[in-house]
Amino acid sequence: MRSLSALLSQERNWLDASGPDSDTVLSTRVRLARNLEAFPFTTRARDDELEAVMQRVAGAAQKVDLLHAAPFFRIPELSAMDRAFLVERHLASRDLVGDSRPRGIVVGPGEGLTMMINEEDHVRMQGILSGFQLEEAWHLVNRVDDDLDGLLEFAFSEDLGFLTSCPTNVGTGMRASVLVHLPSLVLTKKIRKVLSGATEVGLAVRGFYGEGTDVMGNFFQISNQVTLGEDEKKTLQSLERVARQILGYEEKARETLVSTARVQIEDKIYRALGAMQSARVISSQEVLGLISAVRFGISLGLPGMPGLTVLNRILVTSQPAHLQVLASRDMERAERNVYRAEYIRRLLAAESGAGGTDHA
Repeated sequence: MRSLSALLSQERNWLDASGPDSDTVLSTRVRLARNLEAFPFTTRARDDELEAVMQRVAGAAQKVDLLHAAPFFRIPELSAMDRAFLVERHLASRDLVGDSRPRGIVVGPGEGLTMMINEEDHVRMQGILSGFQLEEAWHLVNRVDDDLDGLLEFAFSEDLGFLTSCPTNVGTGMRASVLVHLPSLVLTKKIRKVLSGATEVGLAVRGFYGEGTDVMGNFFQISNQVTLGEDEKKTLQSLERVARQILGYEEKARETLVSTARVQIEDKIYRALGAMQSARVISSQEVLGLISAVRFGISLGLPGMPGLTVLNRILVTSQPAHLQVLASRDMERAERNVYRAEYIRRLLAAESGAGGTDHA
């Protein structure tokens, strides 16, 4: 098992803001759930069975082209801080790291591909890309699924499709999602109506870290709920259609704000940027609001804004576990808040010194 700290220096492709619509869509994710036919599901398996599953799956991953050099981490061997680090990085779920039974994770190059082992299902493959790239994320994870299918025998029913621990995942076993930033809909108080429309057509709306988490920084994760009786292509087309409608509503709400309260909106944005550039104390909750405001400024094309890439980096690496890994020490909340402000000032100053933004 390699050192988790090595991930700090690894390029995170899904944060580079290179994908389409990156100002409003932070990332696209496609996840596939699979189970090994010869073993009970994780909720019923003994520890020795889970260990056998982990060894088989981790061994198979080494034979997959896109994962053969990927590091593998055993969850029970990680500290509480390291587990939180994986969740903050959107690599592992809270369910995976919150259990001491045999569990693990494989992290591919650029963190665009990961594979959780023995979470709710034996295998959960995840492809995550920058911006709005549903089809591309699907092709990425499907390639790994095809390779693994030749190495592992997955539980499958001719009538139902792939069998999973949760009935809502039976069928394709696929969950696709887009993480979108919708500040205009929030400010115009239209967000509830828009998201209610999404749930009425069978989509789920969750918070920044997915299922069971709160909405923070005006980020919403929109995903499919139906996996039984639908093929992957239809699911992706439905999600893309509704997500694009929501982005259209966001654009209209943005136009309304600019036409009715431009000065007040710009003032809020530049105050947020000033706080990030100058503040001496910033909490993890506060930084999400500041980043949301500055991202809004980028969407409006305001001059003097930092690049999306550095904002995305701050969004992830300024969280509590990341700061402590960066500092190589445990810190109380008050110390973290001071360290976070210093860290954000340093990143923004470095980008400004490098000359220009990356969103032009």
